[in-house]
Amino acid sequence: MSTQAQTSTSVPTDRSPRILLHSDDLTIREQVRLAVGPRLRSGAPEIEWTEVATADALLERKDLGGFDLVILDGEADKVGGMGLCRQLKNEVYGCPPVVVLLGRPHDSWLASWSLADGTVSRPLDPITVQRVVAEHLGATAA
Repeated sequence: MSTQAQTSTSVPTDRSPRILLHSDDLTIREQVRLAVGPRLRSGAPEIEWTEVATADALLERKDLGGFDLVILDGEADKVGGMGLCRQLKNEVYGCPPVVVLLGRPHDSWLASWSLADGTVSRPLDPITVQRVVAEHLGATAA
């Protein structure tokens, strides 16, 4: 039996935040990276991105060691981000915060079932994406 451990991560200011980004759609991954930008605020270290396109590739990194935030595409084919989020939250001790990209705002009830720490609805608004990511990294968006 797995126990769920949710932690509040605050990235030390002397190192780059590390984000694991999952989507089977290259354009969605690009939109997220561009919305967040290269760093959270002026003078902050550059973000280190790790991108995966499949659930299998994500689950290979299942211990999620070293990641400060996980962003999952709730609309990914085959295995969506909400199911993956629930699995990670239930199976990974000390799971970092998880943000799920929703297909529509009405899916927020499903995101609560998935135990997501945060959500962003499509169409992806760059200001909202950057704010949600910064909040869950424990940083203040400038």
